[in-house]
Amino acid sequence: MPALSLIQVSGLGPEDVLCDKGHLFTGVEDGRILRLTPDGRRLDTIADTGGRPLGIELHTDGRLLVCDAVRGLLAVERASGEIEVLVERGPNLRVCNNAAVTMDGTVYFTDSTSRFDLEHWKADLLEHGGTGRLLRRDPDGTVETVLEGLHFANGVALAPDESSVVVAQTGAYRLDKVHLTGERQGESEPLAEGLPAFPDNIATGSDGLVWIAMASPRIAALDILSRLHPVLRKGVWALPEALQVKEKRVVWVRALDIETGRVVHDLYGEHPDFHMVTGVREANGTVYLGSLAERAIARFDLA
Repeated sequence: MPALSLIQVSGLGPEDVLCDKGHLFTGVEDGRILRLTPDGRRLDTIADTGGRPLGIELHTDGRLLVCDAVRGLLAVERASGEIEVLVERGPNLRVCNNAAVTMDGTVYFTDSTSRFDLEHWKADLLEHGGTGRLLRRDPDGTVETVLEGLHFANGVALAPDESSVVVAQTGAYRLDKVHLTGERQGESEPLAEGLPAFPDNIATGSDGLVWIAMASPRIAALDILSRLHPVLRKGVWALPEALQVKEKRVVWVRALDIETGRVVHDLYGEHPDFHMVTGVREANGTVYLGSLAERAIARFDLA
């Protein structure tokens, strides 16, 4: 892993990071959307969702597209902070997590689970019920299900030519690719299976690769628990926090060729002040990392 530099933010859990026009954008636990300079010298609050922003993308109309676990799929004006709810949180959208936007404004986004709120994400991994979905919002506001039965549906990324969309299943250690054009339109297939870590947010880099935030290496105890009877798994979830399965303190990202699934970059290391990578963004050879557990964005330059 190349040496990391940290950009401090005024809040906990900058879960994802977006690069655009010389600025970084992220959302933190208390609902604020932040704009930073890459050197960290300036930080501004440009909006407050009143919820819990997770994935953040650039909409084709110039607004920020924010996946908010409390409020749903949002569009945020960068200048005024005005917020439009594109898909409201409710019975049909419980944990809006990550998204990708096509050139015509179609949004592919994930609903991680229909069973638990975000703060109980470990419970969903333990239950292993497969209630997550990949959804599509068309420019006219229509919402359709693209894939269902996903184990904690998480990151979303589009092929550079928009011929396919990729979705991460955190609880299944895999990425699935859905063909959007051609003879196989509508069909899905694994892009990567048996990943050695929990995949979180994913993003297509300026290099055309699919970058994966690897939040924590696989935990043997959790793999064993996933094979137990649901009643036993629920019993584990009910244990005090001190006895719960914990993520490991590593920094890990991986980049794949979207056509073949070939691993192009596999960068792993440890840092005393940064771990649990939940967001990743490559921009012109610089990689930015978000974390659900830290108060900083990390960055490094590819060799």
